[in-house]
Amino acid sequence: MTLVVASSSPEIFSTAHIALTAAITGVLALAVAAWRLPRAAWPDMAAVAVLSAASVYLWRISANMTQLNTDGLPGFSANDWAAPVLTYVFLSLYADIRPPADPRRYAQTRALATLVSLAVNVITI
Repeated sequence: MTLVVASSSPEIFSTAHIALTAAITGVLALAVAAWRLPRAAWPDMAAVAVLSAASVYLWRISANMTQLNTDGLPGFSANDWAAPVLTYVFLSLYADIRPPADPRRYAQTRALATLVSLAVNVITI
């Protein structure tokens, strides 16, 4: 017989906490996109916000385990570093599928959204 005990470890985060982290990332990524991208590029702005939030949510919810959430470097866990990588990958895949009208500004937006993802993950989780 196997006994399953719910963990109350501070290194495991609730779905709500992860969703809030993803939402904050999406809102800040939208702000960056609105600042860097041309006004007519609203589909790209929306995509940056949604994909940034989705990447953080999907990574953090699937890797929500003590080993990846414990800070190996003071203030930084493996998940803090990995979530922004997935943000960069999601935004790069989007640009490959739907090339942006202004590739230079989109690249700047992708870089800033990746930094936002890192900052939000370190600060909120």
